[in-house]
Amino acid sequence: MELLDVIDVKELQRVQDMFAQATGMAAVTVDLKGAFVTKPSNFTDFCMKYTRGSPLGAQRCERCDAEGKGAYFCHAGLMDFAQPIIVEGEQLGNVLGGQVLPCPPDLEKFRRTAQELGIPEDEYIAALNKVSVRPESSIRAAAALLQTLVSNMVRLQAATRRGGGVSVLEEEIGGMLERSQDIASKTHDLKKVSTQQKLLSVNAAIEAGRAGDAGKGFRIVANQMGELAESSTEVYESIMADAEGIHTSVRRLQSAFKKWDN
Repeated sequence: MELLDVIDVKELQRVQDMFAQATGMAAVTVDLKGAFVTKPSNFTDFCMKYTRGSPLGAQRCERCDAEGKGAYFCHAGLMDFAQPIIVEGEQLGNVLGGQVLPCPPDLEKFRRTAQELGIPEDEYIAALNKVSVRPESSIRAAAALLQTLVSNMVRLQAATRRGGGVSVLEEEIGGMLERSQDIASKTHDLKKVSTQQKLLSVNAAIEAGRAGDAGKGFRIVANQMGELAESSTEVYESIMADAEGIHTSVRRLQSAFKKWDN
């Protein structure tokens, strides 16, 4: 079974783009050979133009690509993720992404990295300042959420294409009920993290204000964290509503199939 044989690429792209917008993370879906199934969502210049644009940086990135599993720290100091898409025990591909910072960056450390990779320091730092900052727990939860969403889509579409009558659909519907609850639970956890992040950004902005000119750069990052937390909360609420709607619809389908089968 090939991923492209069972997935609706257009719908997958829509879900992936929504995820990237909600979390500020990069995302892309690839097959087992590493070929892109979807177009990259929210990829950063910091990673793609500068870090991978350096010969040494590209070598290190390729090593991370080969060895990275789950959510992990890349050589450049960002967090990435690689989550498998598995249907009926068979891996069909991976969802990859991340390209986010788990905490405000140490600019001097990144300047040293730029020197080591042969990248203009000021350009590298300017690109770094556009990278989203998310708590590590939020990054790990978001990576798991995307894996769940994509795997659910592939399972459902694979079941629809192979047919098999009402029994197969009932089996898939039962699984969808459990997974829709899982999506709602994980989204709720992400919303709590977003609220905590907003509080941290407020505290950070206060401390930066006390530091005067020395805290100017950190104040910018704190404001960006607050804006991202605010927008993420709105999207999480939308995802929660969608998950509840899916759960209700699946319940109705399950009831209809039982009546038909009787």
